[in-house]
Amino acid sequence: MRVKCVICDKIEAIEDESLIAKRLRNRPIHTYMCNSCQERITEKTNARIETGNFRLYRSNSEEDEW
Repeated sequence: MRVKCVICDKIEAIEDESLIAKRLRNRPIHTYMCNSCQERITEKTNARIETGNFRLYRSNSEEDEW
């Protein structure tokens, strides 16, 4: 299966039977990101977390007692 990175527009080939290929076929909302872009984003995010100015806003989930 040929896929295109959403950030750098690099075209790569992945196995048709891989988990990533299955997710892309069955759920169109999933997008593909190449390994180099994913590593770069991970490094920059970790650097921002270490500065202490990074806040991760998550919604408060209310649990039902039912």
